[in-house]
Amino acid sequence: MSQLVLPVPRTRLSPRVLHQEAVLVLLAGLGASAIYSVLSIIRKTVDTTPLNQQTTAMNTSKAEQPWLDLAFQLVEISLGLVTVALALHLLAREMQRPAHFLGFDLRKPGPDLALGALLAAVIGIPGIGLYLVARSMGLNTQIAAADLGTYWWALPVLVLAACQNAILEEVVMIGYLFTRWTQAGWSLVTVVVVSALVRGTYHLYQGFGGFVGNVVMGLLLGAVYARTRRVMPLVVAHAVLDIVAFVGYALLRDQVSWL
Repeated sequence: MSQLVLPVPRTRLSPRVLHQEAVLVLLAGLGASAIYSVLSIIRKTVDTTPLNQQTTAMNTSKAEQPWLDLAFQLVEISLGLVTVALALHLLAREMQRPAHFLGFDLRKPGPDLALGALLAAVIGIPGIGLYLVARSMGLNTQIAAADLGTYWWALPVLVLAACQNAILEEVVMIGYLFTRWTQAGWSLVTVVVVSALVRGTYHLYQGFGGFVGNVVMGLLLGAVYARTRRVMPLVVAHAVLDIVAFVGYALLRDQVSWL
């Protein structure tokens, strides 16, 4: 990977400005999540309850009234994509079609779907094993991936949440940051490693297994992007992983004991 050069558009922005911009984009979304995750794992580790006996709840209800709960869910999903719009807007100052440049488009649906499905399998199958091992070692919480009740809209909302996660993380953590950090003079290896570490950090709220698993995922996806220059397969892979996790948990939690 150290032999690869990631082509990026020339910029008149100084490295200092590029770094400031990247930090602000991160703090507007995923970077803020990383800070909260660090505080969350500290709180969980100092708790008297062992880590593997604690539960991390995701995709929870926001209101007792179904219509209001649905409104909360849809607004949260929509606002989660603002950081993506901001990142693309900032890149648009130097290129006409930033989404096209990042490979976040529908030009290659077949190859993108195929590579995305392959990546999901490569990441997801060992990921289940890592989760179980980390829990057995007391290094991870139990993940309750979905708790939206039995409303008709619960499963569609879980799918939308999974797609939002995928778009937000891959467009920002891979497409945008790889571009900006390369323009700032970072080596490709440094870009891939730092991006993966940030990805792992904002998953620390799940436990140390979640951190390790997402760092490995970030390294793999970063290496794939460096070779393909397309974010879309990464979005597909991430969406598939989260859909399986969210929807699978909602459907099987009463039938499968280890969930």
